[in-house]
Amino acid sequence: MRVLSGIQPTGNLHLGNYLGAIRNWVKMQDEMDADSQCFFFLADMHSITVHEAREQRIRNVRDMAAALVAAGIDPDRSVLFNQARVPAHAELCWLLNGTARIGWLNRMTQFKDKAGKDREGASVGLFVYPVLQAADILAYNATHVPVGEDQKQHLELARDIAAKFNSDFGVDLFTLPDPIIPKESARIMSLRDGSAKMSKSDPSDMSRINLTDDDDAIMAKVKKAKSDQEMLPETAASLTDRPEARNLVGILATLTGRTPDAICAEFAGRGFGAFKPALGEVLVETLRPIRQRFLELRTDDAALDAILDKGAAKAAAAAEPTLRAAYDAMGLMR
Repeated sequence: MRVLSGIQPTGNLHLGNYLGAIRNWVKMQDEMDADSQCFFFLADMHSITVHEAREQRIRNVRDMAAALVAAGIDPDRSVLFNQARVPAHAELCWLLNGTARIGWLNRMTQFKDKAGKDREGASVGLFVYPVLQAADILAYNATHVPVGEDQKQHLELARDIAAKFNSDFGVDLFTLPDPIIPKESARIMSLRDGSAKMSKSDPSDMSRINLTDDDDAIMAKVKKAKSDQEMLPETAASLTDRPEARNLVGILATLTGRTPDAICAEFAGRGFGAFKPALGEVLVETLRPIRQRFLELRTDDAALDAILDKGAAKAAAAAEPTLRAAYDAMGLMR
């Protein structure tokens, strides 16, 4: 079993990243047997679809590496690297551009969402973004990829590209990856809008809990989080039409490993004046050691670069046979 997953290097993890994906990555890493391996990468080549200053991009990559290690990713047990350090990603992406079809890419809903009405003004990189994602996966012949709802379509595209390449060139080169949809995956929403995902791009810092927030900031954000005036019900089913309430209950349930129904049962008949302090305390205790470790790590650029260099060497060695075989299958002499 070979698992691969990536994350955009936005600099700092927030609660949505951590509960939505990173905790599951750590769990997978810790449960891997001797014949399995996890590859976790920082998608800095994907990040170029949005303009960013050079120094900021470098800082973001290092900070995200520090955040992942602080959250529990062990670079001695998993392969942790940034995309740009492994040229196989870009090389294989170009080869797969000959296999991918414009019609397939035109159906990608994420491009439509991000390009909006300015489709003609969007970068080519944004349009072919899913082909690079396919290369990320197929370079390592990953057998499994953790995905959320917004990435299922891209994994299906990777499977389509792999199958067509194998068929077109009469090879059995690329593994068709299967999705991993973690049972405990959490969809964490904004603290200001229960219908929108928690995001680094939200202009309001009050919409999210950042990994770097201190204890007081976390408590303040939780207390000011949007909720409602109704009491908490006995079961979570009654929160269907209360998105902010459902989000806060879901966060506490995920943090404590309990079900939303169990949380509702504990706080039934009580308001958010009682609920929010309890949620804040759990958040503070959960995130404090991660924050402290992150702040220590991010001050040592040399150590972070050494971690990424080591991971990149392992990743490059793992990808090289597949890349070489792809060139050979296409009759490209190197």
